[in-house]
Amino acid sequence: MLPTLSIRSLTLLLALPAGMVTAADKLPPAGTRSVPVRVESGEGQLDVFIENQRFCRYVFRDKKISRPYFAHLRAPCGTQVTRRHPPVEGEDATDHANYHPGIWTGFGDINGHDYWRLKAAVKHVKFLEAPRAGPGWASFTASNDYLAMDGTTTVCHERFTFVVLVRETGYLVLWESTFSAAGKVAVFGDQEEMGLGVRVATPLAVENGGRIVDSLGRVDGKGIWGRQSNWCDYHGRIGNHLLGVTLIPHPDNFRSSWFHARDYGLVVANPFGRNAFTRQEKSRIVVPVEQPLRLRFAIHLHSQPLPVGAVLPTAEQMVRERERACQDYLKILHSGSGVR
Repeated sequence: MLPTLSIRSLTLLLALPAGMVTAADKLPPAGTRSVPVRVESGEGQLDVFIENQRFCRYVFRDKKISRPYFAHLRAPCGTQVTRRHPPVEGEDATDHANYHPGIWTGFGDINGHDYWRLKAAVKHVKFLEAPRAGPGWASFTASNDYLAMDGTTTVCHERFTFVVLVRETGYLVLWESTFSAAGKVAVFGDQEEMGLGVRVATPLAVENGGRIVDSLGRVDGKGIWGRQSNWCDYHGRIGNHLLGVTLIPHPDNFRSSWFHARDYGLVVANPFGRNAFTRQEKSRIVVPVEQPLRLRFAIHLHSQPLPVGAVLPTAEQMVRERERACQDYLKILHSGSGVR
């Protein structure tokens, strides 16, 4: 059940309790497959390998894209599930090439500064917890500064933790960002372009035969855009596999997410855009220095054989199948493993 949002306006003051447990404090949780995982460091980037195949690249310094992002993410079958970066002319849709590099968080308005459209920069400061890996898992924690459009003033700080777990249901990414103001307050505004986004591989787009489905069984951009749900999945056929990616907002985020879902291959989990999606009162999330804002999500990358000539499962079948992955995530959260 989604929470009822009856408060007419919300100015959020969220505190992190002393001794807060982060996603990477105790790894791996029970049920993680014991397969080889390693992390390789390069200039301004990290590559995560699962069973000797690159799973993703984390880019934290890029001359063209002024915020960190993940690119080249692959499903368990080995096929890339995010759009190629950069997109290939004549084979991929090439719109928003720098805005939509794979998977990222972006915010069109923090104190009036636009990080989604790259008008203001997010600077990687350092790794607070060095990249590490073990059988079936990898993790790191980074410190980022959100800079004003003047390129020098810091608007807010972010502590970002990434964890990937190899599960029986697929690859599960745990994504945690904690924001604290650099000045008196950081104010998160109200736009469609706020939150955790993914741009799927071109063949998965609805326009190319793919499908979007949410936890309530609604389908595609027409049925899902601007609506709240517990999760949203984008999937389709590539070769002889059904594969996709599911965005799962953490149940304890300050508000349920609306989904900015588009048939050309984009989906964004956005808890900020109340007015943008519903035309209700504008959201204004105020984060003071002493009371940070914690945002958490899971991202599930999945694949399964789909014989040539077979049709996609129905939306109802996909809801049941995706619920298995979501229940696995919730099981991890409540297992006492240290992952929260």
